[in-house]
Amino acid sequence: MKKTLIIGASTDPSRYSYKAAHMLKRFNHDIVNVGIKRGEVADVEIEKPNEIHSDIDTITLYIGPDLQSQYHDYIVETNPKRVIFNPGTENDELVNLLNAHNIEPVEACTLVLLSTGQY
Repeated sequence: MKKTLIIGASTDPSRYSYKAAHMLKRFNHDIVNVGIKRGEVADVEIEKPNEIHSDIDTITLYIGPDLQSQYHDYIVETNPKRVIFNPGTENDELVNLLNAHNIEPVEACTLVLLSTGQY
């Protein structure tokens, strides 16, 4: 299974990051929730981007480009195999940074990838 770090995790059930956390768990993927508010999603606490996780396969983004720059170093240091840019999170600057560090950028929807068996 692909351990996935969710940037922009939210305790709000109407948010796509919330839905993705639950769907990832349902498909037996371990998750790490990273966000600005306290709480838990899919029985996993939301943490601040302080701890660098060395075992992450995928980062899935649920924050817009205007907030992403504060996560650039965190993403690169985490060194995932890929970063999924969910709709509305596309960012050429971050794509170029990922490419420079041999991290695959993927423009897709995590929910669709999971539900179609392409995750």
